Amino acid sequence: MSESKSFLLATAQYDIGFLKSWPEYQAKIGRWVAEAAEAEAKILLFPEYFSMELASLFPEPVYQSLSRQLDALQTLHDDFIALYSALAGKHGVHILAGSYPVRQADGGYRNRSYLFRPDGSFDFQDKLQMTRFENEQWLITAGEEIKVLDTEFGKIGVNICYDSEFPMIARKQVEAGADLILVPSCTDTRAGYHRVRIGCQARALENQCYVVQSPTVGMAAWSEAVDVNVGAAAVYTPVDYGYPDDGVLAIGELNQTQWVYADIDLSTIATVRNSGQVFNYRDWPGQFRHL
Repeated sequence: MSESKSFLLATAQYDIGFLKSWPEYQAKIGRWVAEAAEAEAKILLFPEYFSMELASLFPEPVYQSLSRQLDALQTLHDDFIALYSALAGKHGVHILAGSYPVRQADGGYRNRSYLFRPDGSFDFQDKLQMTRFENEQWLITAGEEIKVLDTEFGKIGVNICYDSEFPMIARKQVEAGADLILVPSCTDTRAGYHRVRIGCQARALENQCYVVQSPTVGMAAWSEAVDVNVGAAAVYTPVDYGYPDDGVLAIGELNQTQWVYADIDLSTIATVRNSGQVFNYRDWPGQFRHL
């Protein structure tokens, strides 16, 4: 069966809330997914650490402790997997469920982004480049493998927030067949948001591919981890024939809670790489051979 190359994508500007119960969370996520599915989106992207609102389900001494909230969240991990698997199957969509801190066998944690497919299967990409906050305060460790994840639309890459600022990660993914890079992000300043945005646009330019960002937004003063959230969801493209002159296919209103939608046609990627104004993707391997 041949892969479909054209589809509607939805990327979230997701508000971190304070939850009273697990059913309240189920209902909230159910509304988000149903809204995008009703718009006929086929791939849905949520932000990095959007799962941290689940810490509000535990007592205050837990959600105000960086270490205790990570431990407590492990009791909800299986329910999280089951919820998104069910929603992906019910609505016939692929869901990149932002990221979740997952405890490893050695007792450490990885910042893990799960992709849920309509057939009930799922895969993941761990964050590879850790920020100072993750390294120095949260003690979350880096993953080890750069992966591409299979979908009915072809292979996709995932760069979790800071990963998007390091070109070799996306480069390895596009060389492995990914024409679409998804970037769940969580930033607490405009500068942080723009670092990720600039990284996304650079990756789209140099690889001549689509790159999609999804941020957390709004204030969550109760949270020790995600108290301030700044950003805008967007879909970035090559800057060439057939694409927007600024490489921005769609972008949301800064800091507003919303879905941002864009029609994606992955068949155009091969075309621009073969007959574009420039050949960024093709010229990469030989760019420094003359030096």
